[in-house]
Amino acid sequence: MNQFSSSRLAMRQVEVQDWDFFHELHVNPIVIAKCFDPMPTDEIEARFERRCQPWTTQSRDWLTLVVFEIATGEPVGITGFCYKDGVAEIGYLFLPKFFGFGYGSESLMALLEWSSIELGIHEFEAVVTEGNVASESVLRKCGFQLAEVVPQNYSICGQLYDDHIYRLAKID
Repeated sequence: MNQFSSSRLAMRQVEVQDWDFFHELHVNPIVIAKCFDPMPTDEIEARFERRCQPWTTQSRDWLTLVVFEIATGEPVGITGFCYKDGVAEIGYLFLPKFFGFGYGSESLMALLEWSSIELGIHEFEAVVTEGNVASESVLRKCGFQLAEVVPQNYSICGQLYDDHIYRLAKID
């Protein structure tokens, strides 16, 4: 897969040399607070190894893209999706020092455009844990609409949260 970009950001598939960055995103307590429980390193390593594999629309794992600032070359986050049954479930994680720059929305818009044009994907979904207000804002800015709330569906550190399911169907 080739790299693609937006006005300030470039994205490419995660590679072996991205381990330290990937690991940081998966252990930073601010990043994972509304996403998932802390994971042991071996579980993060297994996730990373799967995501470094060549990806196609027939892959059952996530296409994971590292998001870089074009101006500095510094990685700011990851974005991507898992494609199944004609729907791409999208997700993203960004380092806290890059919160508030609009990088989540900008990278998601670029991902939606690229996947629609290059891969013919037109249906997208995102599952957000209740209370992850910033993530819900990113989705709404990108045209997603809240489609369903699944009560008490997801546990983080022993506390149950509602899942907010957002959907977007792009029409060309």
